[in-house]
Amino acid sequence: MSQEKLGESIGLTFQQVQKYERGANRIGASRLFDLSRVLDVPVSFFFDDMAENVQDQSPLAVARGISGLGEEPATFEADPMTKRETLELVRAYYSISDPQVRRRVYDLAKALAATGETKK
Repeated sequence: MSQEKLGESIGLTFQQVQKYERGANRIGASRLFDLSRVLDVPVSFFFDDMAENVQDQSPLAVARGISGLGEEPATFEADPMTKRETLELVRAYYSISDPQVRRRVYDLAKALAATGETKK
């Protein structure tokens, strides 16, 4: 999708989309939500594989470094169905045009998962 089409679909100019893409402007939560709907991805898609130096600049991390009073957040295991990797895997799977090959890939994935479960 072009920057122009993306901008039109969320009511912006392509120049504004470029500023978001380059990081010149910050994206608000509501705009991020709009982008996720237009691109047909979960909002979490934009946060997968976030660079460590960016994570270190989050308000919570900054507050911990300054005051030292922040509590450790509860451990949260992200739903694998909302990860970018899952979306990319599903898209790649369905891009296999031969149904027999697609079925063999499916069987392979199931077999690999089964061997991983026995080793835990």
